[in-house]
Amino acid sequence: MMIEVFVTNVAKKENSVFLKYELLKIFPYSEINFDLEDCDRILRIESLNNIQVAPEDVISCLGSNGFECKILMD
Repeated sequence: MMIEVFVTNVAKKENSVFLKYELLKIFPYSEINFDLEDCDRILRIESLNNIQVAPEDVISCLGSNGFECKILMD
């Protein structure tokens, strides 16, 4: 399994639901969730078919919808 974790500025549940469906259009075989309770408002994307999640696609998707996102470094 491939997992990518991002820091976002998504604060509202309704925004996270919308963005999840937008991201599923790009990464259809993925488990996508937001942790809005975390101070970094974490976005976690887990590929269910071992295809690499391209961080630039995630950043672009959120950016085109008015949100900021960057990869969480270990």
